[in-house]
Amino acid sequence: MRRHFRGFAAVGVAAIVATSVVGATTATATPGDSVGGLAGNVIGRATALLHSCALPHAGHASCFAVLRAKELLLADGAQRPAAGSSTTSGYTAQDLQSAYSLPSSSAGTGQTVAVVDAFNDPNAASDLNVYRTAYGLPACTVSSGCFQQLNQDGATSPLPATNAGWAQEESLDIDMVSAICPNCHIILMEAKSASVTDLAAAVNKVASLGATEISNSYGGNESSSETSLNSSYSHAGIAITASAGDSGYGVQFPAAAPAVTAVGGTSLSRASNARGWTETVWGSSGGFLGLLGSAGTGSGCSKYEPKPSWQHDPSCAFRTVADVSAVADPATGVAVYDSTADSSGNVGWLEFGGTSVSSPIIAGVYALAGNAASINQGSTSGASFAYSHDSASTVNDVTSGSNGSCKGGLLGIGANASKAYLCTAQDGYDGPTGLGTPNGVGAF
Repeated sequence: MRRHFRGFAAVGVAAIVATSVVGATTATATPGDSVGGLAGNVIGRATALLHSCALPHAGHASCFAVLRAKELLLADGAQRPAAGSSTTSGYTAQDLQSAYSLPSSSAGTGQTVAVVDAFNDPNAASDLNVYRTAYGLPACTVSSGCFQQLNQDGATSPLPATNAGWAQEESLDIDMVSAICPNCHIILMEAKSASVTDLAAAVNKVASLGATEISNSYGGNESSSETSLNSSYSHAGIAITASAGDSGYGVQFPAAAPAVTAVGGTSLSRASNARGWTETVWGSSGGFLGLLGSAGTGSGCSKYEPKPSWQHDPSCAFRTVADVSAVADPATGVAVYDSTADSSGNVGWLEFGGTSVSSPIIAGVYALAGNAASINQGSTSGASFAYSHDSASTVNDVTSGSNGSCKGGLLGIGANASKAYLCTAQDGYDGPTGLGTPNGVGAF
C-alpha cells in the first residue's frame, strides 16, 4: 500500500514525497540495543506520520486516519516497525473518558453507533475483542448481536475487497466508539468502494437498520455536485458526524453537509489544572509562505453548502466547518489494535491521529447523551443542539492554535482580520474547533 501526503503544493516536494512521510522525528538508540531479537543491530528509532488511505481521485473520498508509525533503524540500513502495546501506543479508553468527563460506564445502553467506511477489514471482530479486553470493556461480539459487520446492501456477505489502509481506519473507528460508549452496539458498514456515491449509499442503508448515530471518517474536496448527496447525510432521529479533514485550513465533504455535525481536531495533553487536560488546535505550518501546505484539522467556509439557521458566525455566508471537536493530533494520538498488516508491516498495537479519531468520538458522545431520537435532521441537526446548549459546563472552549492562513492577502497586505476565526482559535466559536470539545454530554 502506498503512503500519501495531504495538502502539499507541487513546488519543491519531490524529495519529500519519496520518503512517504508526512513528518518524522528520529532518536538515536544506545549502540547494541536489543529489540525483538535484533541484538546489537538497532542503531536508532524513528517516528513517521503516514496517511492510511490513498489520495482520492475525482468522485472518491479518502479516509482521514494518520498512523504515527514507530520504526527501528537497523545497522544494515533497514527499517522495521517497532512493536507497541496497549499502554505505549497512545491514549487509552480510560484516558479519553477522563479527558472529556464522560459517563461511559453507565450510559449508552440501547444505542447503536454505525461507522461507515470503504472496503473490508477482515479481522475487525477479533481485533475489536483484543482492544476491548485490553481496557476492561465489556465484550461486543457478533454472536451476542452487539457487533455487526455489513456490506453496503446491509448483508453480512459478501463483504467487499480487503484494503489494508481502510482496515486501519475501520479498526480505529470501532475502537474509538468502544472507548467512548462501551455499552453501545456497533455496526461496521463497509461500502464496496471509496466512491462518494457508494459511501452515501452505505449511509442511507445503515440509517434504515437501526443506527442511532452514524460516524463518517472520510471526505474529499468540495465540488458543485456535492449538494445532490446532502439527503444521504440527513436522517430524522439519527445524529450524523463527519470528520473535518487533515489538510489544515479548507473544507471537505461530507463535513460541509448542512445536517451533519462537522468534527474538527485538537492536540490533547495532560495538564496540572482542574480538568487535568488541556487542548489546542491541531495544526502545523506548511513552511515558507505555506508552499508545502499544512497538516491539521480542516475548517473554513463552504463554497456550495447553504448556511444552517443555527450558525451565526460573521464572515461566512455559507456553511462553516467545524461545529465541535476532539483529539486528532497524531502527536497526541490514540491506541488502536489492527492485525491487518500494511505494506510496511505496521500491525498490532498502533497509534493514530487525524480527524478520523474525533468523528467516532463525538458519535459516541451523542450515544452517551441518548438524545438522537429527538433530532429532526430534515431541518436541523445534532449540531444545532450543541449551539443552543453551549456553555462552560458543557464544552471545553479551545482558545489557542491555528491550522493555516485564512485572512487572505499576501504577506499580510490586504488581509481581512474578520476572517481569522475561520482558521485560528479564539474565545467562543471558531472554525478549527467549533464550539469546543465535550465536557460531559450536556451539549449533545
